[in-house]
Amino acid sequence: MSPDIDRTRLPFDLEEGRTILARTPAVLDALLCDLPDRWVRGTEGAGTWSAFDVIGHLIHGERTDWVPRARLIVEHGDSRPFERFDRFAQLNAAAGGSMAARLDEFAAARAGSLRQLDALQLTAVDLDRRGMHPELGPVTLGQLLATWVAHDLDHIIQISRVFGRQYSDAVGPWRAYLRVVTGQPG
Repeated sequence: MSPDIDRTRLPFDLEEGRTILARTPAVLDALLCDLPDRWVRGTEGAGTWSAFDVIGHLIHGERTDWVPRARLIVEHGDSRPFERFDRFAQLNAAAGGSMAARLDEFAAARAGSLRQLDALQLTAVDLDRRGMHPELGPVTLGQLLATWVAHDLDHIIQISRVFGRQYSDAVGPWRAYLRVVTGQPG
């Protein structure tokens, strides 16, 4: 890598962001499909989410957050604030079903979201359009879409951390070297 390029802070690029969004279902499917329930429903303790919960949260976001808010910005700008997003809706929904079924539901919902995003035919100018978040205030469409990408990555990290902590005792003295177990920054 060239020393004069800071690769840690890239500007949002719609095509690159869309590529990551399109890959998330396959990444999660590879990580989670066909694992025993003790893995996919394991948590880090009381009040924390399992991988099963995270996938439910992602499904809820596909239905009520990202594209609906993008469409709201395109159609109304900041004159109509976003609906509040219930970050815990998946915990109130039926917790039954299999991880495989939930992963399939997420993949179908994401594919639909990406089709809807493509149908908006967004330009670089559109990414600067403003919307109104009920808590954060003015936001741009580009910020919303970049957050969608980062949100996916955040939950992939979360699932990995939950998995790693399942073996926090089993790893013995190697615990000191494993950030996924200790939660220490890298």
